[in-house]
Amino acid sequence: MALGRGLGALIDDAPAPASSKAEQQPQQPTEKRVSDLVNEIEIESIDVNPFQPRSNFDQDALNELAESIKKLGIIQPITVRSTENGRFQLISGERRLRASKIAGLKRIPAYVRKTDDQGMLEMALVENIQREDLDAIEVAISYQRLIDECNLTQEILGDRVGKKRATVSNYLRLLRLPAEIQAGIREKLLSMGHARTLITIDDPITQVKIYRRILEEELSVRKTEELVRLIQEGASVNASTDKADDNAEQNGENEGFATLLKEDLTKVFGWGVDVKQTPKGNGKIVISYRTEGELLEIIEKFNRLKE
Repeated sequence: MALGRGLGALIDDAPAPASSKAEQQPQQPTEKRVSDLVNEIEIESIDVNPFQPRSNFDQDALNELAESIKKLGIIQPITVRSTENGRFQLISGERRLRASKIAGLKRIPAYVRKTDDQGMLEMALVENIQREDLDAIEVAISYQRLIDECNLTQEILGDRVGKKRATVSNYLRLLRLPAEIQAGIREKLLSMGHARTLITIDDPITQVKIYRRILEEELSVRKTEELVRLIQEGASVNASTDKADDNAEQNGENEGFATLLKEDLTKVFGWGVDVKQTPKGNGKIVISYRTEGELLEIIEKFNRLKE
């Protein structure tokens, strides 16, 4: 079952009330059936999620959400599971729960689900991954926990979270980077593009040296890739990356020439002309035709050019 379709796909919905009358009634529209799953429960009866992968909650953002809740209420219910003695355990929505307490709410709308500890952990981790403000290291840690604690392979994990296996693998490889570099990723000092380039270096000491140079010289991903290539060819960490700028400039010139040539040829032949040029300067010209008549017309234009 793929979790990319949404968190609710993890487990079955809570069963409808067991009454023969309800069973005999025709199925209600989806909106009605979804609303039946939401319960208003006491906030004080909800215990925190012991598997919560998220540890940091911005207080200012919580206060803003609390103000919104005061005005509009809870738009998206939290998700809980029932435990003993009429209590509940939070599965997802801790930020909404915390903000609701700040707003002074006594009760909160919640989906009550049936799940075991592993299912609860999986849901919490997947919800965490789906947040937009996660840094790459947080995503990687959640992926690793899903593999270790939920006994998933990278391929199955990719299906669950709606990602390609290669994408999952790239995130997991970030956890092999030195702690200093991981901290830089978490602090947004380093982009995912930079990190993917550093992964290709095996030596941690060299990785850290490159990382520090990236910060000191504000190297672009392109320059970092060129530096890593030079190091792999035997150069030192202090090697010049000017060639990356030269290549970029040359690529720009090549693309500009190809565009102008395409425009000129289109004026001559009228349609279907494409010019493809590589950074090295070589390439090909493609002239397409849809009918035999168009082909004959192209040949005629070639003959005119020879005259």
